[in-house]
Amino acid sequence: MTLCKSLSTSMALIQRSLRSSSNSISTKKCVSYSRSVTSLSLTSQKRKGRKISMVTAYDFPSAMHVQRANIDVILVGDSAAMVELGYDTTQPMTLDQMLHHCQAVHRGVTAGINRSDVKKPKMPLLVGDMPFGTYEYKDLDIALKNSYRMVKEGGMNAVKMEGGSEHRAETIKHVVDGGVAVMGHIGLTPQAISVIGGFRAQGRTAARAREMIDEALRLQDAGAFAIVLECVPANVAKAVTDNLEIPTIGIGAGNGTSGQVLVYHDMLGMMSHPHHEEFMPKFCKSYAQVGHAITEGLDAFKKDVESAEFPSEDYSPYVMNDVEKALFDKLLERDATDRVQRGKEAEKKSKQADEYEQLSLYGGKE
Repeated sequence: MTLCKSLSTSMALIQRSLRSSSNSISTKKCVSYSRSVTSLSLTSQKRKGRKISMVTAYDFPSAMHVQRANIDVILVGDSAAMVELGYDTTQPMTLDQMLHHCQAVHRGVTAGINRSDVKKPKMPLLVGDMPFGTYEYKDLDIALKNSYRMVKEGGMNAVKMEGGSEHRAETIKHVVDGGVAVMGHIGLTPQAISVIGGFRAQGRTAARAREMIDEALRLQDAGAFAIVLECVPANVAKAVTDNLEIPTIGIGAGNGTSGQVLVYHDMLGMMSHPHHEEFMPKFCKSYAQVGHAITEGLDAFKKDVESAEFPSEDYSPYVMNDVEKALFDKLLERDATDRVQRGKEAEKKSKQADEYEQLSLYGGKE
């Protein structure tokens, strides 16, 4: 009886202590996801008839914006070569460059979730493009090794590979068997533009359209969890989609796919300008004119600087107290003569430089 009573008393003390501890726990927000989008949940979305949204992101701020919009999939595309680095194609992109962008996107998504006002923010699926020259080899372990880097170093949940050949299917199977989820990509495959002759629509003949169905099935059998269909006729994309269990993500492929993807810069008009329009793919809908706002903001800044309206006192928050001001003024008085002389010497050199410029000695305009 005494032992039971002692145990009962001890348990009561422990429970009281736990209640007290729980009341003293910090109220700092602990983030929990309403759900994380996964390669398997995308197939479930297709079965339920819910369209899948995918948008590219290449850096910290774009990743935060896309995550906060509750987009299902973020693709860190090798299109960064064109829209971020200024290349004409995606081919120059290296694996190290892709990892740099993937890491920034991963940090951006994490920050977006941690700073979210939503009680249970959504964690998108992060997919990274395998750049040209990192997975095409006969030695399939090269592709697997580089895929591991995209996951381990880049923070990606999956990788994307272009092409629907038998060899590509073997590569995908090897990588999937190695533990990395793979998204396929057929139709227009930008990495192969030197073979297909440029950025051209695909599947516009009956024979080629039929081949695309076989390619898609081949990738599905290899273990791909989804397939991007780029720049193909809508009826072809729908036929491919209807013949697959896994979802398709269309870009310039009509509305019959399981979802849609657009490039961040294109859909938001990042390169738009009030006085001239940059090239926009025919299939891309412009949802904003961010470039206009950027141009207006930069113009306004330049005018404020030139007119000395910026920075006003409102934007000059750092001040000395009166005692330090007085001491500073005395320090300036001590070497005022010397500073005036040094100023005259600097002015003389500056005038000489102006004369050289005017004489076009360095190839400048007269």
